[in-house]
Amino acid sequence: MAEALYDLLFPDDKEAPPSPDDLSYLSRLSSLPLVALQTSEPLSLSQSAHSLQLSLQSLAARSHAPITSAAAHLAALHPALPALASHSRALTPGLQTLVHTTTHFTHLFARTSPHLARRQATLLLARTSARLTDLLGLPALLSSAIAASSLSASSNYAQALDLHAHIKRLLALYPASRLVRSVAAQAEAAMRGMASNLVANLRAHGLKLAGAMRCVGWLRRVVPELAKGDHGVAAVFLACRLANLRSLLAALEPLRELADAEAQAGGKGRGGWEGGQQAERYLKRYIEIFREQSFGIVSMFRSIFPASATAPLETAEANALQPPSPLATFALQLVSLLAGTLRTYLPSVRDRASRESLLTQVLYCAGSLGRLGGEFGLVLALLHDDEEEESESEGDAGDEEREARVQVRRERLREWVEVVKKHRVLAGKLELLASGVGQGKEGR
Repeated sequence: MAEALYDLLFPDDKEAPPSPDDLSYLSRLSSLPLVALQTSEPLSLSQSAHSLQLSLQSLAARSHAPITSAAAHLAALHPALPALASHSRALTPGLQTLVHTTTHFTHLFARTSPHLARRQATLLLARTSARLTDLLGLPALLSSAIAASSLSASSNYAQALDLHAHIKRLLALYPASRLVRSVAAQAEAAMRGMASNLVANLRAHGLKLAGAMRCVGWLRRVVPELAKGDHGVAAVFLACRLANLRSLLAALEPLRELADAEAQAGGKGRGGWEGGQQAERYLKRYIEIFREQSFGIVSMFRSIFPASATAPLETAEANALQPPSPLATFALQLVSLLAGTLRTYLPSVRDRASRESLLTQVLYCAGSLGRLGGEFGLVLALLHDDEEEESESEGDAGDEEREARVQVRRERLREWVEVVKKHRVLAGKLELLASGVGQGKEGR
């Protein structure tokens, strides 16, 4: 019905088919009575037209600016499309170059590329430059601490040992690093210099017990090979103090030269040299220095190395293959040093009182070392035996000269016996006096 009505109303519009809205409206019209078509339908159509017109006016008032802008852009779009096409055609060869360059860059800076590894190493160096600077400054800081150290300022030595321990820890953590190995090698060279300084301190004059103990403790830490047993450090200590003793005795060279010249002149028969005053002066000063220094060395050694100084005999017998304590051989070295000097210059002293004074001084020296276990009083008696052997070796001497030498040996033996008796009497009186003072203090 709706289609027939559409053909009737639009006979000339055969080509365009009716829309669904048109057919719906025509179906509605065909369902209305004639009166409604004549009266109410025109009014409804006019109201709908007026409502649509108001809606269009409101829409035009609200959206006229976007619509105008859209129309302008649409008008400009048509001439821009050919330019866009031409530019796109010109960009196509550049895209191929870009793809080739991107592929080359990707292969060049892959994860396994040496360039990328070098760049990462450079960035790592830039991030850790401060730490590397501190690490490179450790040897110089260690050398400065060692150079500024002394026995009185022990904090610098302690800081040097802490720095060396830190460098050794770094070497243990990074053994493959060439930089750490180089720093460790420089630190070892500086520690060898520190060991030399410690040995020089042990050889210095006027070394005190506290300084010696600190020096030995540092030497054990600097040279751990010596710290495996007390014998190594003890031997170094005794060798250094013996060198100091020899240097002090070498300072008496002018007196020794005078004593030698006196002996040579006495042999030629000059009466002014027969008393042996120069030999007496030399021996007196020699024995005094020897007594002070030997007692100080042995007492200091027993304080620093009590285990080596007071080793029990059972331990020595059980470990017969181990070397003895350095103190035992050191005492023999001291005694041989003194005995050689006495054997050379004591015969030049002709005056009996002077000889007794020197022998008494030697006995006091032996007594002071005897309190520390180094008594050598019997060595003086052996000196006369050595002289007798020397005289017997000279077989070409005459009977009178041989008789004179025998007489001299007998006098010296009696002299030695008298000196020992006097010394023992005096020592007994001193012991009685000391015991009396001690009892008096206890009575109070």
